[in-house]
Amino acid sequence: MSGKNHCERSGDQRAKGICNAVTHRADRSELAPATRRRLIGLALLRALATTVVLVALYYLLPLDHIKNVPVTLAAGLVILLLVALVQLRIIVKARYPAVRAIEALAATLPLFLLLFASAYVTMANANPANFSMHPLTRTDALYFTVTVFSTVGFGDITAVSQSARLVVTVQMLLDLLALGLVVRAFVGAVQLARQQAAPPPP
Repeated sequence: MSGKNHCERSGDQRAKGICNAVTHRADRSELAPATRRRLIGLALLRALATTVVLVALYYLLPLDHIKNVPVTLAAGLVILLLVALVQLRIIVKARYPAVRAIEALAATLPLFLLLFASAYVTMANANPANFSMHPLTRTDALYFTVTVFSTVGFGDITAVSQSARLVVTVQMLLDLLALGLVVRAFVGAVQLARQQAAPPPP
């Protein structure tokens, strides 16, 4: 008799709830390696599709008409925070939270990079003297953002003005602090989801 049928035949509601939780947990733990690889592959494909959409928006949105750099950066960080919170909620409720966390991280990181690249484009348009390269294209800004994130620092593009250096400093701090916190939050959400799926103590 399958666990599902046994749960359905159970008369006591508490026993039925425990049985369903145990069955649900077993379904997760008995996930075959091939199925796990397929789920992770699908998650990464969805994250890739999200990244493609975000990059397309980055190149299509009228960033050239935006002049208020602090508002642009603040709005971008608020969007990033909201996306992270939504992802946490989805992870906690997901059937396979670890797989969902991989997808969430793979989608959140490009958003973080593109938000700062958008801020650098806005700063370069507001004042070309903010950076050593004139003009700073969107591809240049994205390239500069990734070099800051990866701490490569080729030096071909540098922040020249005090305001540009301040924004770059904010990005470097968030690279170390915020993304680490996001990863920890995603891992905590996975652990919480697994605890909720575990049967209560007898």
